[in-house]
Amino acid sequence: MRNPKWHRDEIILALDLYFRIEPGQIHARNPEVIELSEILNKLPIHEDRPDKLKFRNPNGVGLKLSNFLAIDPDYPGKGMEAYSKMDEQVFQEFHNNRTMLSKIAFEIKKIASDTKLGTRLSQIEDDENSITVKEGKVIYKLHKLKERDPKISRKKKEMYYKKYGKLDCEVCSFDFFEVYGGLGKGFIECHHRKPLNELTSETTTTLNDLALVCSNCHRMLHRRLSTLSVNSLKDLIGQ
Repeated sequence: MRNPKWHRDEIILALDLYFRIEPGQIHARNPEVIELSEILNKLPIHEDRPDKLKFRNPNGVGLKLSNFLAIDPDYPGKGMEAYSKMDEQVFQEFHNNRTMLSKIAFEIKKIASDTKLGTRLSQIEDDENSITVKEGKVIYKLHKLKERDPKISRKKKEMYYKKYGKLDCEVCSFDFFEVYGGLGKGFIECHHRKPLNELTSETTTTLNDLALVCSNCHRMLHRRLSTLSVNSLKDLIGQ
């Protein structure tokens, strides 16, 4: 059986290395290619690896980097033309925004180096939004992990209830208790306000970082997590 296709996060890391080395350095013996291979094997993304010996090994990493040569308009040669649509999409997205690329890649690598954090992230279920966010699946899962912290979430709800006497959505004002009675008492979800491009593994979540939202608004916020804020969604509903 074949190993899984490259995920967006993995392509981001590969492209970051591609822009940092010369075409002649793209080979399996390059220490940076070997290091990237080790990082890719630590990412909390692919649990199913049918061929573990070949999974993101240095040869495979070298081939992936060679794919970018065929996409790169600045490369005078031909390169490997077996690149995927995702390879081309990520290349075009970051070709003229390498600062952001490096920032995202740095955070992904930092998370991969933390074994305990990686284990916790691997336990968070996937959803369609993790595939589309610019910052990638790993940082998206970090966002979900931080907004699900039971201690800070409980404190946020206690503070909000003490101030307003209810737990209603900060976007649309939906109140679970008001609609469902005892079944909905005390129920509301927490959304982490901090943009993904500002989120790091060292980020400490404060009460002000969290917003109380209903399940529907929470899903809408996650559909455009990189650009949509609580206030922006509230304005959108108002329109």
